[in-house]
Amino acid sequence: MKKLFLVSCLVLLANMEASAQQYKVITSVESIVPNGLGRSRLINATEDKDYKEFTSVQTEDDNTRNKSDRSEIRVKNFEETKLLNFYNIGGIRFQNIAANDAVITSKINAMVAEGWDLAFVTSAVESESGKDDGQGIFITRYIFKKQ
Repeated sequence: MKKLFLVSCLVLLANMEASAQQYKVITSVESIVPNGLGRSRLINATEDKDYKEFTSVQTEDDNTRNKSDRSEIRVKNFEETKLLNFYNIGGIRFQNIAANDAVITSKINAMVAEGWDLAFVTSAVESESGKDDGQGIFITRYIFKKQ
């Protein structure tokens, strides 16, 4: 009987701990616009949003479009850390990349010191697609978790 009670308590504690996980996303946006004309930033939202407030369910019987107000979705409270652009007038600038690495590393170390674990990192790029484009960003999402 004692063993059954002990096992039940352990299972209950394990489930409580798993449900107490939190996640946090920090995003770096680094410009790859030629001539250093872009903007690069490290973004951290400092307010929470509940996705359910902006979600609709589509069914065969009811396919009413989502009428969420964009102004309610926008986050007005966030940290914005300046990063340097990958390019300057002379072309790609490796010192800027090293500087961005140092700033991002500092943010990651600060998050770890606050009890967050870096769980996932994912990147994407929208690059210059020709002489008339002139646009491009390199985006990285750092996903942290905390018990």
